[in-house]
Parts: sequence; C-alpha cells; structure tokens
Amino acid sequence: MTTNDNVAIARSYFELADQGKPEVLDLLHEDVEIYFPKFGIAKGRNALLEMVSGFKGVLEFIRHDYDTLQLIPSGDYVVVEGTSKGKLSGRSWAGGTTPGGRFCNVFKFRDGKIASLHIYLDPDYIGEDEPRFRWGKQRNW
Repeated sequence: MTTNDNVAIARSYFELADQGKPEVLDLLHEDVEIYFPKFGIAKGRNALLEMVSGFKGVLEFIRHDYDTLQLIPSGDYVVVEGTSKGKLSGRSWAGGTTPGGRFCNVFKFRDGKIASLHIYLDPDYIGEDEPRFRWGKQRNW
C-alpha cells in the first residue's frame, strides 16, 4: 500500500461513517484497536459499533467537513485534523463556530486496512459541561 492509498482509506472512513454505511467495517483490520475519549480502548471491528452505540438515541447526525480535512501521512500512519458539524439531543454544533466539533484522528495501517484508530476530541459536542469552560463560552472557536 502507498501513502496515497492510506490517505484515500482514511478519507473513505469519514464518508462511510457519516453515512452510517456498514462498509466502514471493511476498512478495518479484524483486530483493529479503537480509542475514543470516555470510551477507552477496545479491539476488533465490533469495537467501532460499540463506541458508536454510546450515541444511540441522542446523535441525530454528524458530518465531517471533508473539504477542510488536513491529512498528514507519515509511513504507516495518517493523522487527520478537522472539524465536524451535527446535531445531538436537539442541539447543533459546528466546529470552528461552537466549542465542540474539532478533532484529530490518528490512523495506523497494516495490510491495507486500518489497524488502529485513535480519535482525539472533546465528546461534549454541544457544551453541556458548563463548569469546565474555564475561559467562558464567548471565545473565538
């Protein structure tokens, strides 16, 4: 696999995941490691489904901003920085406009599949955790 292949797979991950397509699991190595804040680390393709299940009943939609993704390849890794928008519990967020919605994902590849996916973000997409906005919510996002 080439660096360009890994970048294309990482980009496809966001598109398929946003659409809720089961084909996203085909991008994952069978023993993939998934990390998400407050979820922790789990292994196997079903770990992605388990992680997503934590949003069941509250996440109405999510869409990553594909045109502004910063995809940074390095060997077997692709680091992706970007923003997302969506609706959770009836409230909207838009990365760059609201406190939530900025993320950084680190993909590691093996055998043409995603072997590790570590997602770094604040899962408080809609700013429900008011006491921890130590500098206020009126800052430029």
